[in-house]
Amino acid sequence: CTLDSEVALRVGGDFFFDPQPGDSPVNLVLIAGGVGINPLFSILLHIADLHGYQEGKENRHRLGTAKLYYSAKNTSELLFKKNILGLMKAFPGKITCCFHVTQQRSQICKELQPHVTGK
Repeated sequence: CTLDSEVALRVGGDFFFDPQPGDSPVNLVLIAGGVGINPLFSILLHIADLHGYQEGKENRHRLGTAKLYYSAKNTSELLFKKNILGLMKAFPGKITCCFHVTQQRSQICKELQPHVTGK
């Protein structure tokens, strides 16, 4: 987002991402903490599926980008981190993630280092 951008926020409850062919593309910002990643990871998988179909020219979905901000105490508590890194690698620039750790005491592995902020 940039200054004066319009955003919509939704916290809690039942939510989903179900774009229809012909809808205008939207850029998603997903924010999760701890096990709250579960529904958002499902949304990321759906976005990856739609990007995969789009590359195969099998659908008419116009997709924007998805950026995940995901926080936990330490990297061992970041659920699905390897899957998320795989999605970022498969769809560079379309799916991105920034992990934030609040109480990491040990060294962060090299694979995660470029994507981790915090202590």
